[in-house]
Amino acid sequence: MLAHTTLTRPSPTARSRRVLAARVAFGLVAAVIAHEAAAQRLPVDRIRVPPGFEVSVFAADVPSARSLAHGKGPVVFVGTRGGAVYAVRYGGGRATQVLTIASGLEVPNGVAVREGALYVAEVSRILRFDDIESRLDNPPRPVVVSDRFPTDRHHGWKFIRFGPDGWLYVPVGAPCNVCEPDPERYALISRIRPDGSGYEPFARGVRNSVGFDWHPETKELWFTDNGRDMLGDDLPNDELNRAAKAGEHFGFPYCHQGDTPDPEFGNKRQCSDSVPPVANLGPHVAALGMRFYTGNQFPPEYRNSIFVAEHGSWNRSKRIGYRVARVVVEGGKAVKQEIFAEGWLDGSRVWGRPVDVEVMPDGSLLVSDDQAGAIYRISYRGK
Repeated sequence: MLAHTTLTRPSPTARSRRVLAARVAFGLVAAVIAHEAAAQRLPVDRIRVPPGFEVSVFAADVPSARSLAHGKGPVVFVGTRGGAVYAVRYGGGRATQVLTIASGLEVPNGVAVREGALYVAEVSRILRFDDIESRLDNPPRPVVVSDRFPTDRHHGWKFIRFGPDGWLYVPVGAPCNVCEPDPERYALISRIRPDGSGYEPFARGVRNSVGFDWHPETKELWFTDNGRDMLGDDLPNDELNRAAKAGEHFGFPYCHQGDTPDPEFGNKRQCSDSVPPVANLGPHVAALGMRFYTGNQFPPEYRNSIFVAEHGSWNRSKRIGYRVARVVVEGGKAVKQEIFAEGWLDGSRVWGRPVDVEVMPDGSLLVSDDQAGAIYRISYRGK
């Protein structure tokens, strides 16, 4: 007599879970294959870095990638000027998945993370996505933190970060090339509390800052500022500034690069009445994102240096920028400038434009590129 075996059919719920898991696994594999194919199209071998460093593609499919913010886990949030915000999951030094957190926003350039929430800066609003890292696959609807900012799109895109004081710092660019706007609303870096209350200008006379960070030891705010246009190829320089305290004025629109009165507004305020730049970074290089290097992977001499992403000139007869610069800081002063990574400008041809930098937990450095829609990883392998 043959033994009878009873076959137990899996429940519909169990089958659905297995199908979903298989689809997710297939999707991840497909994403990795697509990433590798896209990465191979990027000529990263043309990017030159100092001996011992190497450049790889961290993510190759992040359209218009601009501002970067690292989450608590292995995820990097990416703002854009194209309406979308992304989350990049990663492992082993490269992206494993790119997810769309939101779309249809108005120039959501700025991103910042605090207590599990993602803050996103549109032109006139700050949004908050709560508990975001546990909901990357099903993002929540955003909460409006503040809608008090101007609606002007000229220099309206914003870089945001939380300071050591717990406030969210929000720049508002001048709504013009050069003009004399309301000093309480434009050409400044403001700050608000995480709930949107307590607005106050922190630094004035700032034409258009799209990158800032705090010194790891002194906790002072340092920021880049883009100089005005239409004064020729070599004037004025973009600036690196240090705000030692609240309420300081940094020159715009009266004085540029610390020593050049504006042709139209220069007679209204002396250059000596404003805080001069810590360093002039070059004319029209479009200095944007900057970070102090706080990692341990790079050689010790890189500790507390500033990395600056230069987006590159658009109105200069000979192109300049399109690189990452390093500024050595000692005693609150910029004592040396050098090129750290270059090659996105190949002769007169531009194939990429650096926008922001981010120091990763392992000490490597990410560089976003909005033209190529990519993020690069610079790591140190030398002795």
